[in-house]
Amino acid sequence: MSTFSPSANAWIDPRGSFAATAGRRDGLIVRDGLTPRPLGADEPYFVPSLPVEVHCHGLGDVDFSNFAEIDLHAVDKHAASEGLLCIPTLYLQQERLDGFVEFMRGFAALKADGQLPFIPAIALEGPLVASFGGTPASSVWAPSKEEWEKLASCGPLGLVYIMISPDALQSSSYLAAQFTPDHPPLEWIVTRLVENGIRPALGHFAKENPQIGADCIEEVLAAAEAADCPHTGVRVVTDHLFNEMPLLIKHAFRTSRARANRDALLASYDLPSWNLADLHEQVGPVPAAIMRGAHQGRIAACLNFDGEHVDFAIAKRAIEIVGPHNMMLMTDRSDTARLAGQDLHQEAGSDLWYQEQGVVAAGTQPIDQQIANVRALGVGESDIWHLVSFTAYRTFFPEIDLTGTQFGRGCHVDAERRRIALL
Repeated sequence: MSTFSPSANAWIDPRGSFAATAGRRDGLIVRDGLTPRPLGADEPYFVPSLPVEVHCHGLGDVDFSNFAEIDLHAVDKHAASEGLLCIPTLYLQQERLDGFVEFMRGFAALKADGQLPFIPAIALEGPLVASFGGTPASSVWAPSKEEWEKLASCGPLGLVYIMISPDALQSSSYLAAQFTPDHPPLEWIVTRLVENGIRPALGHFAKENPQIGADCIEEVLAAAEAADCPHTGVRVVTDHLFNEMPLLIKHAFRTSRARANRDALLASYDLPSWNLADLHEQVGPVPAAIMRGAHQGRIAACLNFDGEHVDFAIAKRAIEIVGPHNMMLMTDRSDTARLAGQDLHQEAGSDLWYQEQGVVAAGTQPIDQQIANVRALGVGESDIWHLVSFTAYRTFFPEIDLTGTQFGRGCHVDAERRRIALL
């Protein structure tokens, strides 16, 4: 536990920014009184929470893709060293499903014993994926009803979301040839997941028929909202917005040739004109459906802010349209050059990890770098904390009250906007 004991006269929590007398006493972050007011440009402040890595594939030298080899204690220690909470995002091969259930039972036992305080939950990317992109092909498969029941049983054990493609059951899906009449429909899948506390995370859409993808998003939302859910958090989340979905725009400029045309192309998009009513014609039916659902509070949408997954100008406009209260910053990060048995490489001038054939596998920028990126876009401190922490707490950990007066963990941000975690 850190012995650093700063003080400040400003406080930020999900309700906004406040004048407050705040400091650290007896190992607790304590604040007295709240008076709403704007935060000064260089004013230090406290927040009662930690940043949350909501979707990442490796911290330190630990690759999350093989759950049998994950040293959870090492991950927890590394997360603590960075002053954040980490939801490891795993892949799952069909023949290893029973082993994954055992892994989740072990995880739940450790949590019940008070261990792994910086790993609050686990997530899966796949297996029901329509267009796998950077997801390893070996982890893309169509679960049977029995297999979905096994996955759903992991909800009470700490599995908080499974990334699924809403259009995976359609004829345009990579998995189309695997389906039989015995495979369950989308509504049944979503209902069983949500009933067990698992959020469907929408992503990796087929490109052939965007409107079908958008219609399937609404089907997921309707099923999730009708289900008997054991938690009060947001019931549907996403994989990273704009990535791995059909678009009417170019969302990223990763090569020198693409960057040469960036400014002219962005100007042609007329970003200031983007609005909720016309998004389907401006960005495409699938991202429009996600952004509208997020704006309505029906979805907590994830967005990467490394500048390479999604161009900064497009990412900033998405925040403005949807609202930071309904979005989560995701790094898609891996600190190792190997993922799911594949050697990764980097291209000149890029921070991304690539598979063979130039497919993006993961990012590398840590969360504090992405926070700095968002701040450089002119996003205010309160909105930054919704993106990096408050929305994730409301979505995944709604039982944690961030409006109290005493907290065991949080952060102090100084005048130079350096974040110091208080643990």
